[in-house]
Amino acid sequence: MIDGIDRTILRHLKEDGRMTATALASKVGLTVAPCHRRLRDLESSGVIRGYRADIDPAAVGLGFEAIVFVTLKQVERTIMAEFEERVTASPNIVEAQRLFGSPDYLLKVIAADLPAYQRFYDDELAALPAVERLTSTLVMKNLKTNIGPPV
Repeated sequence: MIDGIDRTILRHLKEDGRMTATALASKVGLTVAPCHRRLRDLESSGVIRGYRADIDPAAVGLGFEAIVFVTLKQVERTIMAEFEERVTASPNIVEAQRLFGSPDYLLKVIAADLPAYQRFYDDELAALPAVERLTSTLVMKNLKTNIGPPV
């Protein structure tokens, strides 16, 4: 179970994941050794899942986004496993959730532009196993991206 100090550590790391253990210790009121120990514990327990750069898709030529709702023809374990394996392997699908009810899945897809998305839709999305229906909604503007849970 995490305590108040752990939550403070997590809040600071959400703001600056590159913060040094020394700077972090200073912010949370610990010396470096206990702060580093808590940080390692948060990592090894899976509370902190990793560190990565927050890259602007448009800055790397992938400024087109679509939300795709997927309904499968059949919901069987082997079909879902193959579908999910192919979805997680696709670099253009940057988020994917399996849902209760209908539709079965929600995918966030990025592409360079509309023609690139159309090619991806035709060549990859429509070729996913057991797809009955694909419904796309184009993203007009991102107001808030995944910033993690409140701590």
